[in-house]
Formats: sequence, structure tokens, C-alpha cells
Amino acid sequence: MSIPFVFWNILKMVSSEHPCYAKILLFSFTAGDGISRESSPFINNAEMDRGNMYEGKNMALFEEEMDSNPMVSSLLNKLANYTNLTQGVVEHEADEDTKRKEVKVPRMGTFIGVYLPCLQNILGVILFLRLTWIVGTAGVLESFIIVFMCCACTMLTAISMSAIATNGVVPAGGSYYMISRSLGPEFGGAVGLCFYLGTTFAGAMYILGTIEILLTYISPSAAIFKAEDGEETEAMLNNMRVYGTCIIILMAVVVFVGVKYVNKLALVFLACVILSIIAIYAGVIKTAFDPPDFPQVLNYCPDYTVTIAIVFPLVDNLWSVYSEKGSIVEKKNQPSVSGSEDIKIGGRPYVFTDIMTYFTMLVGIYFPSVTGIMAGSNRSGDLKDAQKSIPTGTILAISTTSFIYLSCIVLFGACIEGVILRDKFGEAVNGNLVVGTLAWPSPWVIVIGSFFSTCGAGLQSLTGAPRLLQAIARDGIVPFIQVFGHGKANGEPTWALLLTAGICEIGILIASLDSVAPILSMFFLMCYMFVNLACAVQTLLRTPNWRPRFKYYHWTLSFLGMSLCLALMFICSWYYALVAMLIAGCIYKYIEYRGAEKEWGDGIRGLSLNAARYALLRVEDGPPHTKNWRPQLLVLLNLDCEQLVKHPRLLSFTSQLKAGKGLTIVGSVLQGTYLDKCTETQKAEENVKALMGVEKTKGFCQIVVSPSFRDGISHLIQSAGLGGMKHNTVLMAWPQSWKQTENHFSWKNFVDTVRETTAAQQALLVAKNIDLFPTNQERFTEGNIDVWWIVHDGGMLMLLPFLLRQHKVWRKCKMRIFTVAQMDDNSIQMKKDLQMFLYHLRLNAEVEVVEMFENDISAFTYEKTLMMEQRSQMLKQMQLSKNEREREAQLIHDRNTASHSTPAVKASVAASVPEKVQMTWTKEKFVAEKHKNKDTNVSGFKDIFNMKNQSNVRRMHTAVKLNGVVLNKSQHAQLVLLNMPGPPKNRKGDENYMEFLEVLTEGLDRVLLVRGSGREVITIYS
Repeated sequence: MSIPFVFWNILKMVSSEHPCYAKILLFSFTAGDGISRESSPFINNAEMDRGNMYEGKNMALFEEEMDSNPMVSSLLNKLANYTNLTQGVVEHEADEDTKRKEVKVPRMGTFIGVYLPCLQNILGVILFLRLTWIVGTAGVLESFIIVFMCCACTMLTAISMSAIATNGVVPAGGSYYMISRSLGPEFGGAVGLCFYLGTTFAGAMYILGTIEILLTYISPSAAIFKAEDGEETEAMLNNMRVYGTCIIILMAVVVFVGVKYVNKLALVFLACVILSIIAIYAGVIKTAFDPPDFPQVLNYCPDYTVTIAIVFPLVDNLWSVYSEKGSIVEKKNQPSVSGSEDIKIGGRPYVFTDIMTYFTMLVGIYFPSVTGIMAGSNRSGDLKDAQKSIPTGTILAISTTSFIYLSCIVLFGACIEGVILRDKFGEAVNGNLVVGTLAWPSPWVIVIGSFFSTCGAGLQSLTGAPRLLQAIARDGIVPFIQVFGHGKANGEPTWALLLTAGICEIGILIASLDSVAPILSMFFLMCYMFVNLACAVQTLLRTPNWRPRFKYYHWTLSFLGMSLCLALMFICSWYYALVAMLIAGCIYKYIEYRGAEKEWGDGIRGLSLNAARYALLRVEDGPPHTKNWRPQLLVLLNLDCEQLVKHPRLLSFTSQLKAGKGLTIVGSVLQGTYLDKCTETQKAEENVKALMGVEKTKGFCQIVVSPSFRDGISHLIQSAGLGGMKHNTVLMAWPQSWKQTENHFSWKNFVDTVRETTAAQQALLVAKNIDLFPTNQERFTEGNIDVWWIVHDGGMLMLLPFLLRQHKVWRKCKMRIFTVAQMDDNSIQMKKDLQMFLYHLRLNAEVEVVEMFENDISAFTYEKTLMMEQRSQMLKQMQLSKNEREREAQLIHDRNTASHSTPAVKASVAASVPEKVQMTWTKEKFVAEKHKNKDTNVSGFKDIFNMKNQSNVRRMHTAVKLNGVVLNKSQHAQLVLLNMPGPPKNRKGDENYMEFLEVLTEGLDRVLLVRGSGREVITIYS
């Protein structure tokens, strides 16, 4: 008997007496207890048929979601060995690197994986070649301040880095990965490239240190360029350039051919560093009992020997001794005297300073000696427990190296005379390394140890920098470096290695270790600054995903570290700092403009959301002041059956009117239900966003699905926007096909939209003949923008031409303002007042007052009104049956024929038959009508309207007269802006309202009908 069958019988017996126990037992069974993983129904099994897989199972309720939402047991199975990415990571990582190789099982612990690599990268060339000189020049106190500042900077950065590194799995990529995923691709790319440049220049610095040790302390005779009188420095620089170029070529070949051997030798190089430091401490202990005897030559005391006595030299070395370039190295209060000719001929000349020294320069030279704290995070993929090892190992390594540096400052100041410490190249001690005077058992321990450690550090830089560049290139955020993402078949970054060697050669050509060190200090400090910023931003935003296992951090520490990094940048070299920031800024803007869009859930996006929320709450307090008012547009688009925009020029006009400022919401309505139209909605949104990108319209897209088009427009007008960021103006196209019988509802939607914008106290812009409007690529070299100011609308008609002329399409057009004077108005005074008003508004425009006199209503107006009424009656019959429609049309025809007997009236009535109705008047007909005898024609038309619809006649008369005036003045204008009259209060006249607007704008190419919102939008006050 099978186990499920036995369990089912037990379940039935238990459930009959204790239902609650049955539920517990059922849950225990479904959780997987006692069931092997292979037979679990919750794990996808390709061999099993999907229909049989869930049949009879107790999770059948969720079977339709299994493909997209796997069960927890299946998800945990995938997470077990980290070879598959979690569902949350897939969203922003898997699609970027689908060919990611499986990671080997990590084996390294804290000591081997983090502590020792950090120790090796932090301790290096500056400790052996420059620290004694820094102590002698700056004094013990100022040197202590320099070291303490730099070590505090790296310690605070390590705390921030530990928080970021323990907030989830950090793949290989180190600081670049952490910054880019925390601050976004723009910051990540900019700081990543800066970190790459810093690592590359560090390689150049290590190579220069290697050559300096070789030519100064190991084999001075190997110099190619021999020093002549007064040209020692220049000869040394040339030797650096030649040897440096040869060594960098050799190292590049070694990295290209056998990078695995470089990694294996890392432990040997680290051993050299540790042995050298042990030799220093051992020498200090020995010095207390047996001071060394170094014959040295200084001009003030030729036979002086270096006597080491703890404490006594420390008093003299407490204070700084800065000097100009070319100054003689001498003891305080004991000026140099001229040495004998024998001493000079014997090769023991004066000791001069090679560069001018000051505090800030020493900070820039020293800071590279504390870099290298990212070595542990770079190896996070090889660690057994990265979230525990990275914080522990990094902070222990920084603590250890800080103790070494600070103790060495005190020991050097206490054990060696200041005048010897200031001798950078050990000329006074027979050309030996100054720190070697303390070494035990021999100075050669430090010389050989420092030589191999600098060689190893240079190889490590040439190994790590190309991989960092390759990681940035493969992310695809900087298009022009994507070529460096390729490499050999085994993944080695060949092209990146070549670029790294080329940039490294630039540092070699500089040839001075003291000049290269501040350069890489800038790049490392910038990287550390953004690590602190990333931690601070994530902490303050309190994003749900910010859950680091390292708990000993605070945003104040991160801000302190960021401030310290920024201060050190300008302390080291203010002009280098500005150049580094300029480089990072240019990369940032380039990625923002041309780079691939990435969504990594970064903190800057969260910061933007918080800032937007704060700003929205602020602007919610009340409507904007008139001085801050600008059109916040809701653009209503019509889509065709393929979900494509019917009038793309509407978006062109939007971008011309807005110029990227203010709010723009592009909306459209799909008729139906959302469940049925979900796919069409996504397609429509993609099409609209694509067109917005082409037309450079910056804004938001909102597609609404509604059972009726009318309700959808109403929903957009009511609910588009958020809080204070709502639209105040609606822009739409004139319904050109409103007269067509198959589209007889379009005019109703249009009129209702006009009413709703008025009710919502929003302005309305209606563009007629929108397909004739210019594209963003066109330029008007001349022409006018004519404003017909009939009624006051709050100043919209004045403001819109000003905004349009800010765009390059309309920039060369002139603005003209026309206003209409009635019989009782003083036209001259009106013109003066309007000119003064425009002057106070700071608008440049020509002003003209047009006089419209009252006269008799023409036959043209009566006939136009009659045609409109007859068309209105016919539209009402559209909903009747065919027989009823024919009968009603015949009754209309018979009634009109019986009432009027004149030929002219008969002709007009005949025009009322549906097949022969002419909906618009031509210009020729309009001109001819003016010359007809009014007395013979008007009387017949007046009879029609004696009892009803006199208001329609008056409205048509106004439209005809105003249209004639506008055509006379503005027929050739590039754009005409007109006050848009409101719809009638009686809804029965809506179709007549459309006819009035049609007559008003007839014969004009580009018209923008403007209806104000009822509030002032322009002011004369500052």
C-alpha cells in the first residue's frame, strides 16, 4: 500500500473527530516532510505532463500561476548553490548577461580571502620610498595628522563599503558594481571609469617605484643617461621613461600570456612586504642597544655619523621643515659650510631638494599608500561567507596598516636625524635607502623586499584594471567603450589590456613618482566619496531592500567620510580635483545622453521619488501664483485601429509650445473593457511613447480604457496628474470629420469635452488643420503669429505666442494683436491702451484695432443659418428607421416648398435635400453674395425666422462678419489664435455650435482656438 493512500485513510479518520488536527497534518504533508525532492509536485519536472502534474494535488488552486510564480520549494532549490539567480535578481541582471558562467564553490575565508589581499594592496611603495622623507619634511606632528586623516578616510569608507557589500550578493566587480547598483548607471559608469583610471595610474606609480629602487639603490650603473653637472634630475627622468616603457611592455606580455602565474606569485610578493616591515621593527629594537654606524656626508659636518638614540631626535623632528626647490638639505640652526675639494671630488656633493615641499603636496603623495581597501570586495565571488568576511577582513586590514603607518612615523622621527630623513634618495648615507638604515639584519632586506613588492603591485594593477574596464564595457552603459568588453576565448580582456598599457605609459612618461601620486589620489578619493554617498543615500531613503547584515554603520559616518574625501581632494591639489570632477561629470552626462537605459533599483531613483513626493506635497498647498503659471498640458490623441497616432503634428506642436518645461500628459482613450483591451493598451502606450521620443516631447503617457469614448475623456480630464502636478490646459485637435454621417457622434464628444474643461476650470486649446502645422525640423524664416483678442480670457492669448516664439520653429515670426472695436468705442484710445498694456507685459507686438459696424444681416447669413437648421433636423433623423427617415425628409421638403414661392427660396429649399446639401461656402460664393440685391432676397429668409431661432441668425451673423475681417487681415499668417466661444447652455443647439466655429475659422490654414480657464495667467508685476 502506498504512503499517500495510508496517509489519506489516516486523514479521513482524524478529520471526522478533530478537524483542526487534520488541517495541521495536511499542512505538514504539503510542506514536503517525508517526500523526496524528485517526486515533489512543487518542483518543475520537464518529463511530467502539465495536466497530470497538478491533477489531484492539494496545490491545484495555484496551478495556472506555476509558470510565472514558482513554488517556494522550487525557488529554494534553485537558491541552494547560487548557480541560478533569484527571481528578484533576474529582473535587472539576467537579461544583461545571459551567458554568465557558473561560479565555482568558494573556499576562501576571511584571513586568506580579504585580510591578506588588502594588506598587500595597502602596504607598498610609498612606505619604503617616501614615508621617511614625509616625516622629515612635515615633522612628526603634521605627518601624524596626514596619516590619521587618510586612514580615517579609508576606515569610514570601509564601514560604508561593508554595509553595501553585505546588503545582498555582490558579484565580482567590487566598487564599480556597488556604486552603479546603488547610485545608478550614470554615477556607476563615471566613478567606475575614474576608479579604472586610478588603478591604471597606480600601476604606473608602482613601475616608477620599481625603477627608482633599481637605478638608485640596487644598480646605479645601469642608468642609460648619465647625470651631468646640474642635470641629475633630468637624466633620472629620462632613465625612468626608457626603463618604464620596457617594463610595462614586459609586464603586459606577462599578464597577457600567464595571468594565472601572477595570481600564484601574489603570496610571494606579500611575503616580501611583511618581511620588510618585520625587518624595520627588528631594526628599531636592535637600534636601542646597538646604534648603526653610517658614514654620511653633509656639508656642515663632513664626518658626522648617524647616531640613533630613542626620544632625543624626536624633539627636533616634531616640527615641519618645508623648503624651496634647489635648497640645501641642512640642519636647523646649523647652516651648511663649504666642504673641502677632496670631498667634492670624491663624489659627495651637496644634497639639494628636488621639489618644493608644502603640506598639501605631501598629502597628495602619501594618500596612495592607504588605497587598496577594495581588494576584499573585489574577491567577493571567491569567499566562503562574503557578508561576514568582507567587513571583518577589510576593517582589520585597515586597522593593522594604520597602526603600522602611525608607529613608523613615531619610530622614524625618534630614531633618525631629521636632516637624514629629508634626504629623499639617501645621498648622505652612501646612496642607501634611508629606511634601510633601520633594517635588521641588513638594509638589503628592505631594498630587495620593496623591489619585489612594487613589481608585484604593478602586475596586480595591470591584471585588475583591464577586468574592471571589461566589466563596465559589458554592462553596456558607455557605448564607445563596448569594444573593450571583448577578449580571448577564455575571457581574458585583450583590448582592455592594450588600453590599460597605453594609459599607463602616460604615467610613465611623466616619470616622477611625486607627480603621478596626486593624480591617482584624485581618482581613488572620488571613488571612495561615492561609496560613502551610496551608503548614506540608501540609509536615509530606508528602501525596503536596504537590509545589510553589517550593523555598525550610520549615515552620519558616511557623510563624514564623504566630506573628508572631498576635502582631501582639494587639499591634495585643487586643480587636479577640478579636472577629475570635470572628467567624471562629462562621463556622467554622456551616459545620461547616449548610454543604454538601465533599471537597477538604484538609490538616485529612490532619491528622485522622495524629492518628487516632497515637492508634490509642497505644491499641494494651493494653486500657483500668476507669475509661475505656465500651461501644464493634457494632450488628447486619437488612435487608429492599429493603435497608431492619427495626428503626430499635435505632439510636435506640444514640444514647440512647452520647450521641455512644465508638465505634459499625453492621453488617449480605447473603447472597451480593460480585460479585453490589455494587449492593445500596452501596444498603444508603446507607440505613443515612441512618437514622444521622436518628437522630443518630454512628459508622461496615460492610456485609458472605457466603455465609451466620452467617459474615457471625462476620466482623463478629472484624474490625470497627481496632487499639485495636474494639468491646467487641455490640447486637442479639431474633429475634421464631424460632418460625416458615419462619424455623427464626434461633435457630441467634442462639445462635451469643451463643457467639461470649463467645469473643471481648465483652459482649452483646439488646433484646427493640425496636419498643416510645422514639424520640429521646419523653420519659419518670416511671417506673423496673429492674435485676435475678442474677449478677455485671463491673458492666454498673449502668453501662448510668447511661449511659441521661444522655440526655433517660430522664433523669427512676428507677433500681431488685433482687437475689435464696436460702434461706441474709441478706436484710437483703445490702441493706445493696448500698446501700454503690452509694454507693461514686456511683450513686443504690433497692435491694430479693427472696427466692425452694425449692418443688416445678409442673405448669405440667413441661408447659412437655414442650411444649418436643416442639417440639424436631418442629423436627428439618423436614429430613425429607413422608412421613417424618408417620410420625415419628405415632410420637411413639402413644408418648405409650400411656405416659399420665390425662385431664390426654392433654390434654397432644394438645397435642403440630403443628397444636395452643400455644407461649406466657397470664397467665390461668399463674394458673389455680397453684391446681390439684399431687398429682393432678404425678405423671404426673414419670414422663416420670424417666430424662432433668431439667436442662431445673430450668432451666424457674428461668425460670418468676424471671419471676413480675419480673412482680410490674417489670411497669410503662419498661425492665427482666436478666442473660442463657449457652447450654448441649451444642449439642443450643440450641432449648431460646431457650425458656428466652422464658419468662424473658414479659409484659414492654421488656427488655434483658445478658451481661458477663468483665471489670470499673465501679470504686469515682477
